[in-house]
Amino acid sequence: MKRDFKTLFLSFLAVFGPGFIVMIADMDAGSITTAFVSGAKYGYSLIPLQILLIPLLYIVQEIASRLGCVTSKGHGELIREYFGEKWAAFSTILLLVVVFSALLTEFSGIAASSEIVGIPKDYLIITSAVLLVFVALSGKYKRAENIAIVFSLVSFAFIPAAIMSHPNYLEIAKSFSLAQPFNNKNYLFLIAANVGAVIMPWMIYYQQSATVEKRLQACDIKFAKWDTLIGSFATQILMIVVIILGASVLYREHISPDNAYNFALALVPIAGKYSALLFAVGLYASSILAAFVVSMSFAWASGETWNFGHSLNANFKQEKLFYLIYIALVALSAIIILIPGIPLVKIMVDVEAFNGFVLPIVIGFLIALASSKKILKNYSYSKAYISIVALLALAIIVLGIYSVIV
Repeated sequence: MKRDFKTLFLSFLAVFGPGFIVMIADMDAGSITTAFVSGAKYGYSLIPLQILLIPLLYIVQEIASRLGCVTSKGHGELIREYFGEKWAAFSTILLLVVVFSALLTEFSGIAASSEIVGIPKDYLIITSAVLLVFVALSGKYKRAENIAIVFSLVSFAFIPAAIMSHPNYLEIAKSFSLAQPFNNKNYLFLIAANVGAVIMPWMIYYQQSATVEKRLQACDIKFAKWDTLIGSFATQILMIVVIILGASVLYREHISPDNAYNFALALVPIAGKYSALLFAVGLYASSILAAFVVSMSFAWASGETWNFGHSLNANFKQEKLFYLIYIALVALSAIIILIPGIPLVKIMVDVEAFNGFVLPIVIGFLIALASSKKILKNYSYSKAYISIVALLALAIIVLGIYSVIV
């Protein structure tokens, strides 16, 4: 029995990575901001929503994982093969807009973490950009994945930070009652913002491409599902933890900071300087992990769409264009954040709004691919399951668009 468990566990570890990493990356600087604003304005009341979002995350990302396992092709390649080069190019160009806006958000998170710990912003941004390039150029996908997993685990620094904030556990339990302010427009907006941000286009591209890069096969689907499920729970636990931080520090004290730096300052007198430091560590780890995942999703998608080499297992000389695209995204994003006085918030809001209009296209392709028995063969889904996925995706899309136009 012990030997069987050990074998299963080692088999799982061999598959573990793509789902967990992309899910933790979903808990990026933008999600962190949404979470502590949710806690600051409405206390613990939005915690139950985070649990309800777990199935949405899992269902969509499991499809991306299965497509990669069965076909050994990335998302961009499948779109090009089954819908044509023009649709693949259109989808990838739209992805670029979403990716670039996300990268600005991640480097903003890195800048905020530097201010919290007192490190010069320029120094940490440049160092982080170099680190991101180093990870990609490390020469092996497995090495890059291991580094990403480390940053994923460091993101859990939010948990002790929340414990130090002395949350009211009785109030947390009460948040699961039905007494929610659904008649409040601002509350509904935050619900829409949380739901609308649960699936990002780059997540689908990254997980499918990483599954292919890891050389997972149809026989790995079972463990890949567990990888995705664990990641789904983990990212939503982190969202809940940051909501608890916001509720315990801001809502309780009636404080309304407008950014992560001011939030950390408010955290010090209530939870102590170590809690603020842990928050900064979690913010940095989440931001740099997301920056890697977001950049890599587009670099992979570009190679898949325009049919050039795009493997982390190849070196720079072998696949220059792939690496140059990744480096250009990282470098340009870092440079923009370094520009003094740039209206970053306006840029992010304007471009992030575009995400709500890109997601229907990406989700549409995902569902169309998942519906094809020709593609998934013996691993295809039932029509009933696909119908449920389509309805859930529609809800995500509607709420995402609602959150940016209201």
